[in-house]
Amino acid sequence: MYEDIEKFLQSHDNDLMPIRYTYLEIKNITNGFKDKLGEGGFGLVYKGKLRSGCFAAVKLLGKSKANGQDFINEVATIGRIHHINVVQLIGYTVEGSKRALIYEFMPNGSLEKYIFSRQGSVPLSNEKMYEISLGVARGIEYLHQGCDMQILHFDIKPHNILLNDKFVPKISDFGLAKLYPTNNNTVPLTTARGTIGYMAPELFYKNIGGVSYKADVYSFGMLLMDTVGRRKNLNALANHSSQIDFPSWVYDQVSGGKDIEVQESATEHEKKTTKKMIIVALWCIQLKPSDRPPMHKVVKMLESDVESIQMPPKPFFTPHQMPEEDDRANHAKLSDPPNDCIDSSYQFGR
Repeated sequence: MYEDIEKFLQSHDNDLMPIRYTYLEIKNITNGFKDKLGEGGFGLVYKGKLRSGCFAAVKLLGKSKANGQDFINEVATIGRIHHINVVQLIGYTVEGSKRALIYEFMPNGSLEKYIFSRQGSVPLSNEKMYEISLGVARGIEYLHQGCDMQILHFDIKPHNILLNDKFVPKISDFGLAKLYPTNNNTVPLTTARGTIGYMAPELFYKNIGGVSYKADVYSFGMLLMDTVGRRKNLNALANHSSQIDFPSWVYDQVSGGKDIEVQESATEHEKKTTKKMIIVALWCIQLKPSDRPPMHKVVKMLESDVESIQMPPKPFFTPHQMPEEDDRANHAKLSDPPNDCIDSSYQFGR
């Protein structure tokens, strides 16, 4: 495993921006691993201070399950890009079995704690939640189309969106990410990747379409649903067919012309913003990948007036819930937008 990592680092020396630190330097930066920020399946995260005086988050990786591939993915993807809505990788450490990643420090933690309102977390306004959602959309758009390689994240969820001191969102955790040439329409995947509740249906049901960048679009749609509802949509233990309650309910409310009251005394502008986020989310979580917009159209919709965005067909959450052919034809007549959700094509290509 360590040979693989070393080979990778030597062959990519020129196009990687992060600095290589020794384990002793990491120890000094974190003051002997004193201030633990959190932990996950990957290992532990500590707060550190660089020589420049800037704070950093040091992620000590535990035992890798895939030949250090998660470490390589992270360094290969974030190591070569710089975008305001993608967390910056400052450096890394590889010494024998010790591996660490050093990121810019995000004082406001992850989006998850603001959506699922843990005790002590500051509630964010609808407007701030909208700005955060738009920032995340721009970050994903950049990963998909702004680099020389297409980067598919495969684990977009509130936990992986970090917030800086000004609540600017940054996409993090590229351990499951994959790089592809930008002209790839579908990608070969041997195993489903991601987190239940945010994983696109094509990762489970091969007959609805190939796996592509549209899998991240679906995950973003579910994140948007979480953000609007200020609640977790899905019970991770539920089976797929019962995971429809919030998106299904919200679709019926909006198509019936009712307001979704997320907070009391919402202004007219806030109500419109909420409705816009819901409609965009409903486009993103369409069952078939070809019916979901690419991220540049998602960004465009979020920036548009709600009046200019068409309602999508009601999303079905598994192929088993699709109406029969006759019903589907009737359904299409009722709900297929004449053309694009903003401008001109219902089948979303690139």
